[in-house]
Amino acid sequence: MRKLILLAALAAAPLTAQTHPAEQVSAERLEKDVEKLVSFGTRHTLSSQTDPERGIGAAVDWGLAEFKRIGAKCGNCLEVLPVGETVTGPRVPTPTLVRNAVAIQRGTERPNEVVIVQGHIDSRVSDVMDATSDAPGANDDGSGTALVIEAARVLSGTKYPTTIIYALLSGEEQGLHGGQILANWAEAQGFTVKAVLNNDIVGNSCGKDGYCEPKVVRVFSEGPRADLTERLRAAQTRFGGENDTPARNLSRWVAGLAEKQPDGLQVRQIWRTDRMGRGGDQVPFLQKGYPAIRFSVGVEDYDHQHQDLRTEDGVFYGDTIEEMDFAYLAGVTQLNVRALDALARAPMPPKVSVDAAVRVDTEIKWNAVPGASLYEVVTRATDAPAWGKDSALVTIDGPQAANDAAAAEAREFKTVKKLRGDDWMFGVAACAGGYCSPVSSAVPGGAFAPVGK
Repeated sequence: MRKLILLAALAAAPLTAQTHPAEQVSAERLEKDVEKLVSFGTRHTLSSQTDPERGIGAAVDWGLAEFKRIGAKCGNCLEVLPVGETVTGPRVPTPTLVRNAVAIQRGTERPNEVVIVQGHIDSRVSDVMDATSDAPGANDDGSGTALVIEAARVLSGTKYPTTIIYALLSGEEQGLHGGQILANWAEAQGFTVKAVLNNDIVGNSCGKDGYCEPKVVRVFSEGPRADLTERLRAAQTRFGGENDTPARNLSRWVAGLAEKQPDGLQVRQIWRTDRMGRGGDQVPFLQKGYPAIRFSVGVEDYDHQHQDLRTEDGVFYGDTIEEMDFAYLAGVTQLNVRALDALARAPMPPKVSVDAAVRVDTEIKWNAVPGASLYEVVTRATDAPAWGKDSALVTIDGPQAANDAAAAEAREFKTVKKLRGDDWMFGVAACAGGYCSPVSSAVPGGAFAPVGK
């Protein structure tokens, strides 16, 4: 038996019921971690792999050791390992080992469902091939690296239904190699990737022109899916979905999460995959069909990224720790921690379809997902940026095979909205224990799964 109830009847979200791990985030620890990263001199991907004090090898070794130290405090709750490959490419002229430092916090109920938080540990100066000059990389991307480590510190003592993976990636500046390696590895493990939170340049609040954005973080999300097939592209032409990819809905979900903490950083959604003419380690995941977004500062300071250390005409250039705002970095870290905590508790989004052609109402159907006890059905005008607030809930009466994927997906749910499908978008989120997944849109390519899988 199923029944519809008003969204207002949902119990207050447990995010505010008790002390949240996000409140344990420390700006002082973040600053110390960035100081340590800067102390390696350069973390260029082509720098020394063997020097114990300088270069990318020492930095990755430190990241692995830090994850092990964190894991030891929670009864070895983190599985720590290097995930790497030997690569070549336009910016890697000779075969070079690219190592990522990875820590896995296994879920207790659905360990194959994973949420990934990542930042890249390598750095560079003006010449992308210069592997010897000092490249502090404080903000790009010591900030993201420190964020990932701090997230592991404050979340590792909690047991979650699904798995969290913390990753420090190498090779980003030389061609997104670390991201590609981790995406390939996640696919090879057979993981169901619920979300990828990529953090790259998240530690300053003012630009070179003096304009500041201390209360805003940008979240970038793709429009058309990077893994589109010709068949899916044709289907989108008939049914829509250009603004309803899993990554775009993940971005909307994070923005909604931030709104629940009005004193914290708020999200400015940037509806493009990355900044103009640039890229980040979320891209290899998008190319495999995994929902991935990029966090970056509200305003960039171009004098203090990808620059040789120098002073010209009274202007200092270089990515040094003095140019960072650690209170701001702590705010971005807190938002990531809240997102990780909620995503690791929520079920996967369902796969949704609609029947709305040549009729005055819309029938919405979806399959059950493991762990869900309730489904939130949402609507949005086709030109509206966010899902509406007049949602309804479909509750499940009786027992559910909480973590049996085959048994869950055998169950189908449906409801009818008295709205014309031409003028509205429809979606469904899966919920459990007060935590709801990002919305899965009822359009071709709207599901949180690689195309064709």
